[in-house]
Amino acid sequence: MTTTTSRSTGGRPVVPVSSVLRPLGLDEVRITGGFWADRQETNRVATLTHIEHWLEKEGWLGNFDAAVEGRLPAARRGREFSDSEVYKLLEAMAWELGRRPDDELDARFDAIVRRVAAVQEPDGYLSTMFGRPGQGARYSDLEWGHELYCYGHLIQAAVARARTGGDQLLVEVARRAADHVCATFGHQGNQGICGHAEIEVALAELSRVTGERRYLDQAALFVERHGNGTLRDIEFGRSYFQDDQPVREATVFRGHAVRANYLAAGALDVAADAGDHDLLRAVATQWENTVARRTYITGGQGSHHQDEAFGEDFVLPPDRAYAETCAGIGSIMTSWRLLLATGEARYADLVERTLFNVVATSPAHDGTSFYYTNTLHQRVPGVVPPVDVASARASSSLRAPWFEVSCCPPNVARTFASLATYFATVDEDGLQVHQYADAEIRTALPDGTPVEVDVHTDFPDSGAVTFRVLRDTGRELSLRVRVPAWSASARLSSGGETWSVEPGTAEVRRAFRAGDEVLLELDVSPRVVTADDRIDAVRGCVAVERGPEVLCAESLDQAVDDVAALVVDPSSPLREQGGHVVATGWRSAPVDAAWPYPESPGAAPGGTGDGPGRADDPFDVVLTPYHDWANRGPSTMRIWLPTA
Repeated sequence: MTTTTSRSTGGRPVVPVSSVLRPLGLDEVRITGGFWADRQETNRVATLTHIEHWLEKEGWLGNFDAAVEGRLPAARRGREFSDSEVYKLLEAMAWELGRRPDDELDARFDAIVRRVAAVQEPDGYLSTMFGRPGQGARYSDLEWGHELYCYGHLIQAAVARARTGGDQLLVEVARRAADHVCATFGHQGNQGICGHAEIEVALAELSRVTGERRYLDQAALFVERHGNGTLRDIEFGRSYFQDDQPVREATVFRGHAVRANYLAAGALDVAADAGDHDLLRAVATQWENTVARRTYITGGQGSHHQDEAFGEDFVLPPDRAYAETCAGIGSIMTSWRLLLATGEARYADLVERTLFNVVATSPAHDGTSFYYTNTLHQRVPGVVPPVDVASARASSSLRAPWFEVSCCPPNVARTFASLATYFATVDEDGLQVHQYADAEIRTALPDGTPVEVDVHTDFPDSGAVTFRVLRDTGRELSLRVRVPAWSASARLSSGGETWSVEPGTAEVRRAFRAGDEVLLELDVSPRVVTADDRIDAVRGCVAVERGPEVLCAESLDQAVDDVAALVVDPSSPLREQGGHVVATGWRSAPVDAAWPYPESPGAAPGGTGDGPGRADDPFDVVLTPYHDWANRGPSTMRIWLPTA
């Protein structure tokens, strides 16, 4: 296995000291059109301003002013971790400025940084929640206080600023905070960990930016301390914090789904930079088992509402899916690091699934309301939330403009702003493209060989992706493209030849000349899928996918008022018409009974005895991309459809 040493750190969230693949930065890949460009533009023009407005409205930005003016704790507003949402907004702004410079946005960024910097104490400590008269003592509540978690997002924002240029005050603030963390929690200091992993990934990345090994060493200390019962036990158990089992010994992700993914990402950063192959293998095993047994068809993770956690193996009820948006983003962070470390396409497959069916689902089309959780089955029509009140419930029945816990909106914003960095990589041998959109790639291989490629596609509407070389490469190199596992067939064309390719990675190797084109043709036709029988909640149901998109039935499109009344015939051909996928279905015809458990196996009350009751006349069941649901008002919705 070859290893590529990082050359540049410009505009990339993740820059391993060594990896099989080198990620490309915002200065090397630009999304120019289509599905993802539209979402990036909405993020730029609407979402960033929306988040900043709500941070001011709810007083979470004002907490920093109150700290300087001596009005805390009486004036403090928001949860104990509200500082982190300010830091995530700063990170999103920094990546957006790296993607598309904007003087007005830069001025807003600097103004927020100055408000934050004014609160930092001489020893580097920075919090609006702890450490003052009337507040809890520093680090007196590592289980729930989130101090180190907040530092993590502060540092990640600073990393984004360091890699995209501009005034470096935030970087100075983050370094002082990181130095404070190392002095406080080093080998001879406080042996604790944070109840919410995040500091680990941040310190590792700061080490890469600054070249300071002590930050990586501290990240490694935090990773190794997990699983030793460091934190107090709670009603959900120590697995909630991933403090029940050392990272090296665990075999599956468990506990709080965001915490689990953030810890995994941090462990992978430590493994990459320390050359720790055993740690890499341990996390890869956990990923494999989690994907095989604890992940929804959408890529969503977490089936417990009470603790926002993974359930046991195959406990994936669609109507009780929590599938927090932040957990999906954490999953992408983990999968991306595994892809860089191994080059294996299956990790990019999960990134794609999660992007299209979790991250793209969270924001409304206008970018100013969001899902925190992502159910796969809405049983009752939602309620339109007020536009000027933060939702108290994470499981809001329709997208809400803000939440009392609003980790997801700024997390979506920072992901969209940096999205191009997840699309392509290079190694000594050539270029690899992992995700598909209209894009410009302008980079060089480690030996200086120039690579200039334009990508043209209307993916996911079609599966045709054209790669056009703009500049002679001067030597033989490899263009490798991902063939998703969902594509039943795929073809690659180049130099007048066409051949079939299998899921995984397909390659064209030659000395490319300006004007050369490579065409990848993927099969995005709709397909019926079933679930492992051990997922009891959807036994006897099917789902429909088209390309990378999971589809759903929304009541607004159906001949019935409630999708609970639908049954479908999986043997009838799926059709595409009017921009929708159409299946054949019937209205179920159960009869209400005093006792809903009839004696005849397989019979619903009022049914025939050999399946759900149904009306005689079939009709079209209209299916749309899940990421588009609930943009037209209250509705019922389901992904998994009972079969007739």
